[in-house]
Amino acid sequence: MYGGSGIQSKRDLEIEYQAQIPILRPSIHARRANMTVKFQDLYGFTVEGNVDDVNVLNEVREKVRQQGRVWWALEASKGANWYLDAHVSSTLKSSLKFSTLTNAITLKRLIRKGIPPNLRPKVWFTLSGAAKKKSTVPDSYYNDLTSAVEDKVTSATKQIDHDLPRTFPGHPWLDTPEGHAALRRVLVGYSFRDSDVGYCQGLNYVAALLLLVMKTEEEAFWMLAVLLENVLVNDCYTNNLSGCHVEQRVFKDLLTKKCPRIAAHLEALEFDVSLVCTEWFLCLFSKSLPSETTLRVWDVLFYEGAQVLFNVALAIFKMNERQLLTTHHVGDVINVIQRSTHHLFDPDELLTVAFDKIGLMTTTNISKQRKKQEPAVMAELDQRIRRLNSVNESEK
Repeated sequence: MYGGSGIQSKRDLEIEYQAQIPILRPSIHARRANMTVKFQDLYGFTVEGNVDDVNVLNEVREKVRQQGRVWWALEASKGANWYLDAHVSSTLKSSLKFSTLTNAITLKRLIRKGIPPNLRPKVWFTLSGAAKKKSTVPDSYYNDLTSAVEDKVTSATKQIDHDLPRTFPGHPWLDTPEGHAALRRVLVGYSFRDSDVGYCQGLNYVAALLLLVMKTEEEAFWMLAVLLENVLVNDCYTNNLSGCHVEQRVFKDLLTKKCPRIAAHLEALEFDVSLVCTEWFLCLFSKSLPSETTLRVWDVLFYEGAQVLFNVALAIFKMNERQLLTTHHVGDVINVIQRSTHHLFDPDELLTVAFDKIGLMTTTNISKQRKKQEPAVMAELDQRIRRLNSVNESEK
């Protein structure tokens, strides 16, 4: 969890890491009655579920321990930063040695199986490009930025202040004066770094989760920067949310191709996928999925890119196909999806469907889909502005 860290040996870190993943043990009474129980996940969030959910979480945590042992073994045999040598861009693959390509394939598979929580901060920071981005500015950049804008008031800072207490209320660290202050510095700092984005609701949840994962507030800031500037589609968080509208149109087309029966049924119900997808694409599933599942999605997102979000979104619909096809109202569809996502405690189940059943979606193909949808989105947004201007003129 977010906070400072001292210097520890690899063995100490491994022992500490194993201790951080406790087995959940519901009471005998709860097990017999299959009651709803409350417990804290690895990142401090209170989760509600039945005993079956707890059993799933315990199985997942055992897999996390096993993955941890694999990563630690690789660190011991190949060195602490072995994954940097395995990380290669697609443009370089043709000129690389077979051994390097093998390492790259191994890394991709490992990341899809999950980065151990203790290693997640440094793996994310290096593989995402955040470390490289930070290295291009003076070491004092973040502190200088936050100090310079601390007392400035803008429409963005006003909205941030409004959203702080509504960001994961009840969390033992985020919902405290210290947590609010850290989140505010990151969000306000970024709003001045990129005035085109400024601040958009949804970023508060993304930044909050980054604060819980990364070792320092400054690292969380740079992860947010690389996410918005390099990983996600352009204009996703600008004032008109044009990028987000494009993503939704692309997703609707993909749903028709990958899940035609579901798409046809939803169209018959006049269900607009934006009712659920807007939050998914703006909050990157942080408000929809359990935190441990969300972070498994982010493991892949920071390594493979934004097309992963489409795989995951399609997988959620695919996993609920049978129930969705029996719905009769728009509200029923929303209930099915929300009930499913809130109890998706097994990230392996989700990611298996996302990659094995949905199939390959390359960055190139997604980029073509986006370009195809952009003109229609811009025309629609332009029409909205004209309509608004017309209403404003008539009211004068």
